[in-house]
Amino acid sequence: MKKWFALYSDILYLHFSEHFLQLPESAKNAYSPKNPLLRLLRMAGYTFLRLLGNVFKGVEHPTRLKGKVWLYVVSQNNYDSLHFLQQALPDAVAVAGQSKQIGKYNAVVERISLRRKLLYYYRFLPLFYHFLKSRKQATLRFYDVLYDAVGFYEIYHRKLQQYKPLAVVFANDHNADARAMLLAAKGLGIKTIYLQHASVSTLFPPLSFDLNLLEGQDSLNKYRQCGPIWGKVELVGMPKADKYIPFRNNSRHIRTIGIGCNIIDELSEIEILLRLLDLELPEVSILLRPHPREKRRFNSLKNISDRISLSDSRNVSAFEYLQQIDVQISATSGIHLEAVLLNVWSIYYDFSPTQNVDDYYGFIQNGLVDEVHTSEQLIKLIRTHLRAKPDVVERAQYYSATVATANDGRSSALALQHIDRFVNP
Repeated sequence: MKKWFALYSDILYLHFSEHFLQLPESAKNAYSPKNPLLRLLRMAGYTFLRLLGNVFKGVEHPTRLKGKVWLYVVSQNNYDSLHFLQQALPDAVAVAGQSKQIGKYNAVVERISLRRKLLYYYRFLPLFYHFLKSRKQATLRFYDVLYDAVGFYEIYHRKLQQYKPLAVVFANDHNADARAMLLAAKGLGIKTIYLQHASVSTLFPPLSFDLNLLEGQDSLNKYRQCGPIWGKVELVGMPKADKYIPFRNNSRHIRTIGIGCNIIDELSEIEILLRLLDLELPEVSILLRPHPREKRRFNSLKNISDRISLSDSRNVSAFEYLQQIDVQISATSGIHLEAVLLNVWSIYYDFSPTQNVDDYYGFIQNGLVDEVHTSEQLIKLIRTHLRAKPDVVERAQYYSATVATANDGRSSALALQHIDRFVNP
């Protein structure tokens, strides 16, 4: 069992770390409910879904999976980051676990059956015991995450042996199922590629892919702090932004303010700011965007004013949202970088002052965003720039290697070039 404990410690690297345990409860709730009873119900749900899911019909299409380049996706954001490869590489196919919901892209993602995970759930109790001995707090808080992780590696190892993909491309390096796929592929000598899909943090696992395509110097510096880097690294910018680069915001006037909410933000703080913006800036419209994983209701906030509307983050991409606004306001969120890449002025405003969240991505420290500490400061700053919105795109150079270069807007081509050379040397 020591071997399996070491393996699952790697698979659960992020979620069973001390740093993750210290995050605000609202952030942890996105992965595991605070209520222990709800965690047990989730475990029962996992078992039920594995047992009855697709019992009467197969979910796999061997001819579409065998010998292909797999684009392994765990979310809609992952698919958004990798779908350009599906269009450009004739042998590329988007792949996900059987029960993963990929938003509006479910129909174009090939499924790997996870029914056999049931055969490995007997390992949960011994693993629980070993984790309890070494990481008691994290184990008691996230035992449902451990339970769900059991069996991913074993199933993926079997499927990789069966279908022998040319390579596996990842957009996520820290979710349990993605790490299980990575470790299984490495164990079988299958080429692995990582294409960064969002801003990274020093809490992430060390890079251990054969080819690592990062957005910029910031990502590389952070991964160096995570530990030794395995494989080749190339800085390619942000491919998913390419098609929006020609339509950067060049307006000098502020007509629409966007508020990008995160799951750790306090609704009461958002409401206070909305009411103040409505009162103090009557000439400006407001577009409120909840996080895609948000489960709280925001309709009541929309009803504060007829100048406030909601952006549906499950059907409208972050870049489509950003095209509708001139100023972006968020707390700790990767959307700040996406905003600045489109020359949308982005301002850091803390919606969770009681939770003491720090500058997680270093956006304030590295000058990507402007920071305000009070709503009064925010109003004053926006009012000062109502007809003189600053150009901010070059602030993103440290985060995106292609900004202000000949390859600006060509990140997809760069990434594709590196992948093609790697897969077909």
